[in-house]
Amino acid sequence: MPDSPALLTREHVLRALRLIEREGRRLPPSTVYELLYRSRRYPPRAVAELAQQLALADPRARWPHPAGQPTNARLEALGFAIAAKRPVLAAGQAQDQNEAAEQQAESLYTGPAAHRTSASAPVAVAEPAADYASPPAPYTKADALAELFMAENELDAALAGLRRRQALLLQGPPGTGKTFLARRLAWLLLGARDESRIELVQFHPSYGYEDFVLGFRPGGGGADGGQFRLVPGVLPLLCARAAQDPGRPYFLLIDELNRGNVARIFGEFLLLLEPNQRGPAHALRLPYAPPDAPRFFVPANLFVIGTLNLADRSLTPLDYALRRRFAVVAMRPQFGPALRKLLADSAVPVPLIDILIERLNALNEIIAADPELGPDFEVGHSYFCQPPVEPTFEPAGPAEAAAWLRLIFEQEIGPLLADYWREQPERAQAQLRRLMEVF
Repeated sequence: MPDSPALLTREHVLRALRLIEREGRRLPPSTVYELLYRSRRYPPRAVAELAQQLALADPRARWPHPAGQPTNARLEALGFAIAAKRPVLAAGQAQDQNEAAEQQAESLYTGPAAHRTSASAPVAVAEPAADYASPPAPYTKADALAELFMAENELDAALAGLRRRQALLLQGPPGTGKTFLARRLAWLLLGARDESRIELVQFHPSYGYEDFVLGFRPGGGGADGGQFRLVPGVLPLLCARAAQDPGRPYFLLIDELNRGNVARIFGEFLLLLEPNQRGPAHALRLPYAPPDAPRFFVPANLFVIGTLNLADRSLTPLDYALRRRFAVVAMRPQFGPALRKLLADSAVPVPLIDILIERLNALNEIIAADPELGPDFEVGHSYFCQPPVEPTFEPAGPAEAAAWLRLIFEQEIGPLLADYWREQPERAQAQLRRLMEVF
């Protein structure tokens, strides 16, 4: 079988990297360049050759390109970062440990070359025009309107807010499709279902600045397993990718934004999120950054979309300074024509659809009118967006559809109502009985 590089995809390279880590393979060292992946460094040509063998299912296959730019260009085209090699210091001495920490954080910083003080700092390798990976499927407004429960003017308004502020907050009761919409807004601006330029994180009480921006973490196994290394978080790694590709948008999706201590997690990002504070001219020095490291900035092509759950009483509201940096889109339950069509297309009987929509609208009116709850606690439509199917993936019959709806009322909506009216359990039971009358 010929050694054809055209067969190579990003997934083949990822499989090769996983195989190297899993088996602890020793690869011939590179001389000038290294492939950077998850804070580790690999010889580019050796990785490419292993990926080629996996692609061709031939352990004797050889990578037909020489080391250096010919190999680097093909790996860059698949979305991998290549940097100039720098010496690896042996662990044990304090000075060496500090240098090692600087090396680990090196990929965090982006900026003009004049800001780099080390002659061995990473050198960006130009990405070629050719791309050997399969292109992502296109995504248009028509595609979005076909699967979103919102009108075209509402979708246009959300896109306009995202373009204007470059930061959008989707807020509403649970189950209103906030995360679903966030990803599709990103796809619309990308023009394709391109997951390579989207990073999704979820905030929670244990999530911190060190996870999001920069912090010290213990090393892995081996001789240096007990040492701490300076490791970049999600934000700077994504910013570095976006800064190297300024002609295309990149997206950071933050799910459940208000479940974390946002002011602490964001740190300097609170300032740099502003559209007029983007770019190298507004770069800041991060607290843990080595003294000679270039300053950190947020590139102009990074967009942020956050989701905000309004119903959880345990969450602290966002402060005004943070809210001011986002355009806000309010999302409400949609028990109307869009849900009706989705269920009808899945062969749910029309009488059952009528019952569902009528009773959920009535329940939400009661919840919205309750002074202890209000509109933020309404039941969302997402509970019903996965209609029943047979194991053969064919639409289920009327009996299965009725059982599907009954179990959602009993196992999902019922416990939610019990939590809403925990001080009035008889009221929660009365509302559940109204939902279940047909059964």
